[in-house]
Amino acid sequence: MDFTLTEDRRMLSDSLSRFLADKYTYDHRAKVAYEAPFHDAGLWSEMCEIGVLYALAPEDAGGFGGGGFDITTVFEALGRGLSPAPVLGTLLASKLLTAAGADQSALLDGSVRYAVAIGELDAPYDLDGIATEASGGTLTGRKSVVYGGNDAEVFLVAAKSGDGLAIYEVKASDADVTGYGLIDGGGAAELFLDKTPGTEVLANARDALEDALDAGRLALCAEAVGAMDATNEILLDYLRTRKQFGVPIGKFQALQHRAVDLVTEIEQARSITIFAASRMGEADQARSVSMAKTLIGRAARLVSEEAIQMHGGIAMTWEASVSHYGKRLVMIDAQLGDVDYNLERVMAGYAA
Repeated sequence: MDFTLTEDRRMLSDSLSRFLADKYTYDHRAKVAYEAPFHDAGLWSEMCEIGVLYALAPEDAGGFGGGGFDITTVFEALGRGLSPAPVLGTLLASKLLTAAGADQSALLDGSVRYAVAIGELDAPYDLDGIATEASGGTLTGRKSVVYGGNDAEVFLVAAKSGDGLAIYEVKASDADVTGYGLIDGGGAAELFLDKTPGTEVLANARDALEDALDAGRLALCAEAVGAMDATNEILLDYLRTRKQFGVPIGKFQALQHRAVDLVTEIEQARSITIFAASRMGEADQARSVSMAKTLIGRAARLVSEEAIQMHGGIAMTWEASVSHYGKRLVMIDAQLGDVDYNLERVMAGYAA
């Protein structure tokens, strides 16, 4: 099978990469990623004009992509550029609106910012543990770590409805939203619902929620690959220029071996992400995505820790970009299911 990017995807990747390199430089990112709204809201519409969000939805929903490789193309570029823009929440929302057959033109052009509220304190990943309830057109419950929720105008909320789950649209102005920044940059929110009005978007939504979460996990895998690539480039440049005993430290065989090991880890991560992207929409989608998330959770932590250690103390400073990549790579493992959670999903898939 040929995994070379199509011309359209290559052009999108090049355009987004150039945009991030020109507009979202490291210094600029450090200024905006840790203060509300935890991304550059002024650059949001510019990034949307490139077609980033349209690539996340299929043609019948108003986009021009929506497939596994469209998702990886976008998020690998975002990872390489260490972008804090709330694209992950937008992807999840697009998947749910597509499943509902709802209009998402305002989401795709970036004029309305959406966030998806699924996880709860006692059920960060597990849909069976959702306690938020819908009754009489209102919702009651609490949603935790809603990615991009600090800056969202509309929430798509997963809630119990009868014996199943449904998706409800809730306006941010009608809910109690507590926004905050994440340790690796970017924003999230706690969403408090107390007989908050909500409009049902999709009934019997469990399959749609699982599909959206799988798409989100694939996106995080691709983002990690991009971030690992960038981290490795920073590390190799440092090994070539930092001198000890009068020679570049990259001449030391022990460090060469460790650097080669990281390249192996990154290429394995890239390969399994490609595999997971190729299985989107297939019967083994969930297991394949969890396999990728499990491997990448471990690889991302290893790459970040090794890169920081080989840099030495300077890598622990705010000014060193490798420290920010390291934080992002470690946190990706915790999003939408960590290594342990996804390993259990893989084992359950094989048992089935």
